[in-house]
Parts: sequence; structure tokens; C-alpha cells
Amino acid sequence: MGEITMFKTLKTFLAVAVSFSIVTISSAFADGHMAAIKKWSNGEFSLSTLSAKEREKELEWFHNAAKPFKGMSIKVLSETIPTHEYESKVLTKAFEEITGIKVNHQLLGEGDVVMAVQTQMQTNVSIYDAYINDSDLIGTHARMQQAVNLTKWMAGEGKDVTLPTLDLNDFIGKQFTTGPDGDLYQMPDQQFANLYWFRKDWFDRPEIKKGFKAKYGYDLGVPLNWSAYEDIAKYFSEDVKNIDGVRIYGHMDYGKRAPDLGWRMTDAWLSMAGAGDVGKPNGIPVDEWGIRMEKGSCNPVGASVTRGGAANGPAAVYAIRKWDEWLRNYAPPGAAAMDFYQSLPSLSSGNVAQQIFWYTAFTASLVGKNPNNKVVDANGKPLWRMGPSPKGPYWEEGMKLGYQDAGSWTLFKSTPVKNRKAAWLYAQFVVSKTVDLKKSHVGLTIIRDSSIDHKSFTERADALGGLVEFYRSDNRNIWSPTGINVPDYPKLAQIWWQQIGDVNSGAFTPQQAMDRLAEEMDLVMSRMEAADKGSNAYGGCGPRLNKPREASYWLNKKGSPKAKRNEKPQGKTVPYAKAWK
Repeated sequence: MGEITMFKTLKTFLAVAVSFSIVTISSAFADGHMAAIKKWSNGEFSLSTLSAKEREKELEWFHNAAKPFKGMSIKVLSETIPTHEYESKVLTKAFEEITGIKVNHQLLGEGDVVMAVQTQMQTNVSIYDAYINDSDLIGTHARMQQAVNLTKWMAGEGKDVTLPTLDLNDFIGKQFTTGPDGDLYQMPDQQFANLYWFRKDWFDRPEIKKGFKAKYGYDLGVPLNWSAYEDIAKYFSEDVKNIDGVRIYGHMDYGKRAPDLGWRMTDAWLSMAGAGDVGKPNGIPVDEWGIRMEKGSCNPVGASVTRGGAANGPAAVYAIRKWDEWLRNYAPPGAAAMDFYQSLPSLSSGNVAQQIFWYTAFTASLVGKNPNNKVVDANGKPLWRMGPSPKGPYWEEGMKLGYQDAGSWTLFKSTPVKNRKAAWLYAQFVVSKTVDLKKSHVGLTIIRDSSIDHKSFTERADALGGLVEFYRSDNRNIWSPTGINVPDYPKLAQIWWQQIGDVNSGAFTPQQAMDRLAEEMDLVMSRMEAADKGSNAYGGCGPRLNKPREASYWLNKKGSPKAKRNEKPQGKTVPYAKAWK
């Protein structure tokens, strides 16, 4: 009798269990998420640092975490580069199929992104649910108390929507998105550097090498200093002149009087020349903008030399003078009228020998077969290479050498919490380990150690012209974005292009323009100081300007601002094989 009862009980239990499993499986497939997870995991995301099982587990987490937000529509904004185009066209679709959240990922020019961010901060009205904006704004976000402190968000209000496998320590640029308080305010999404770019196939031609050595007394190669870069620019423009029937030039840049001209300078131009102090990721106490902020403080004290800054010091003036001279003398006709976006594609026309400051974000557009791309061979491999940026005469060991953009996710307190959480899920999705390796191969804007160390990049390295070598070298640690010395990026950045533009037009000399720039930066920062003291606008970390004193007082001190020195030392080069070592 007991055995019969036990059998009936077991039969009933199995029936219930089977029924429950069928319901569960049916439910899973009814909303399509399991099918979507397998589709994307085994398809688009099969190139990943994670195993198939790990990918499915991570994507399942996104599905479950997104349940309270299913059916929502959110709006995010980023600049227009290949990485974000991939996110907008492909990853939004994947995210919607897996989570049920629709994402309108809009793409605009970088200046428009900064303007939108600034408008949201000024109006306290939620325009977008999240932004991918440059980590250059880290000083702004950390001070204005409107950006969400992500460290606190992930531990508190946003804990339920924070990916357990996010692995922040795997991000290359986390130090760039950390505020003066040590907390994270932005999360890296894409990262690219400005590096030296040159036509290796031309540099390797025996007759060109022989001619250069005869004229300058040293070997043609990757320039280690600005003197060598200038010699190479002059040689190709004035001596070589033509290669394979094409008029060629030794230098490329842009000079249109527009906001992106300011980025040219604030990104790294002055740091390459050596205007700032020793210190990483930015000079301490003087950064590459020439703004002084004493170690241990969060209060900028000035940009002009008379206040201890370096924006109008000899190194900064030298940097601007060389930009103007090279643009006039060695760049293709029309370059001075180009903006950032117009100048970059021009390299593919095959008439430029080198560029001192080229953004690796556009690597994807200069590799592979394309009838309009004249800088690759018959197999689509680059005829060019990228190398370390040459150093100006004021540069010293231990200084920042170049710019590294860390386009990063930012959330604002003005965005409703529900929208903020849904946007945070999308932000983490596009940088997750499941997705990142494939995205890195598409956009070539590396953000994770695990991705750049993957064997797939080893296999592809020779087709990427030095990009992999850069990100696997220690060099990446001395290329960095604008840092925390800049208290309000939108306010201060707009000053630069206006003053610099007046140099190329001939209205002002480099010294006059930088004097005006430094004075105007100090004026703007004095207003920030008043606002901070009056209403805590910058959380107590706004400027506290030094009283002006004789420039000689600061120029005779150790460090930046630096007194004038020999600005044309002997040119030095190195073979490309040794450039990254």
C-alpha cells in the first residue's frame, strides 16, 4: 500500500515538474529573449573574450534586469565616429531584442554633443537620458554636482541595474574618468589617441632616404622631436615635391576658425610642445591647458603666467607659432580652410607624407580595400604607419606627451531615475565583455585590456599600422585627455578657437593671441570663483585665482611655466622597428 502511494506521489510530482518546466520554457521563448540571446551570442557576438556559456549568462542578466523597463523608449547622444555608428545601427537592435527597451541612439558632431550637455546642465531639463561625451569634461562633471557620481550610483540607487561582470578594472581609461574626489563620474565607451602618422613606403625608398641624409646629416625615420618633424615636412614639400606623378606635401593639419580648432590645441598640441608640468595623467600643478592647480587642491589658481599658469608662456607661444608656420608652408593648399572632419579623410588621397597629430579613431576608414583609399596596397594593408608623437623642445621626461580621447558615458541627476536606469543598462551593454571585442574590431577604439590582449588582435596587428603595438605598450600611459584642472570645459573651450583662429588670419601674433587667451581664461575663471563662493556652484572646487605678480617670478621657478630655451635643437629620428620600444 505504501509503495503504491509513493508511486502515485512521485508520478504527481514529476507531472507538476514537467508541466512547470514546459511553462517556464514556453514563457522564455514566448517573449523571444532566449532565442534572441542565442542568435546574438552565436552570431554577432561570437567574437568575444567570453565563452558561449559566459556570453549567454551575461545577456540573460541584461534581460532579467531590464524587465521593469520593458517597452520603454530611451534617447542617448554621442558624436559621429565609426564606433558609435556601430552602436546606433547594430547594438541598439540587439539590446532591444534582448531587453525590450528601445534605444534612439543619436549621432551629432562633437561640438553639438558638448552644447547639448551644457544645455542640460544649465537648464536642469532632461534632454537625453545619457550621453557619451569626452572625458575632457571630467573636471566639469566632478564640480558642478549635476552628473551622477557613478561610484555611489553603482553601490546605491543603481545597484539593481549594475552588471556584476562589468569589471571596471579591465577598462584602460578609468583613470581619465575619475574626479578629484577619487570617484568615477564617467564610464569609458571608446578610446582613441592622437599619434604620429607617416607614409612608411615613401620613407623606405632608397633615393628619398639618401636625399634626406645628404641634406640634414641624419637618417630619415620616425621623428623623436619637433625639429626632425619640421625637417621632414620641409624636405618632402620642397625637395621631393612629386612621387609617382602626384604633388605631395610634408605636413597635414587644419585651420578653419571653428570650435574644433580649439580642440586641436587643448587636446595635446601644447603638451607635445612641453608647456605643462611633469605628472600623469596630466601635469601637476600645471596641465597642458596652462591652468595651474596645486597638488592636493581642487581649486585652479590661474592660466596666465602672472598667476603661475602657462597658457601664454614661451612653450605655448612656440607651439602656436609652429602650428601656423607648418600649416602655411608645408600643408596642401586649402588645409588652412579645413575643419577637423574635412582634414582627416584627406590623408586617403595619398598626397601627404606625415601628420604630427592624427586621431586613431579614424583607423577603420584608412584600412581595407576602397577605390578612394590610396594609402593601402593591393591587399588592403596600410602603406602608412603610426608612431609615437614627437616631442617639443620644452618637453621633459615624465610629462604627458599626447592626447587620448576617452568618450565616456555620463548620467545626469536631471534625468528621471527610471530612464536613467534603463539608459545605464544600455551603456553597460555596449561596453560589456560579451560585446566589446567585436565592437573594438569594428571601430578600433580600444577600451579594455582583455580585448586588446586577445589573440584576434595579434592576428590582425600587421593590418592596423601600429595601433595594436601602441595599446600594448607603456606609451598609452602618457597619452591622456583633458584632466581635472579644467573647472568648466564648455565655458573655457570656446575661448580657444576664437583666439587661435586670429593667428592664422594674421590679425594677431602667437604671443598676442596667447596673451589674450590667458587673460580671457582668467576672466572666465574669476566669474566661476564668484559663483562658487556665492552659491557653491562648483561644490567648493571652483577657481581661487592667485593675485598677479611679475612673470619673472614664475618663469625663474622650477617647472611650468618655463622660461624660453633653444627651440631648434638637432633633429632626431628612430627606425620604425624601434619606435614603440
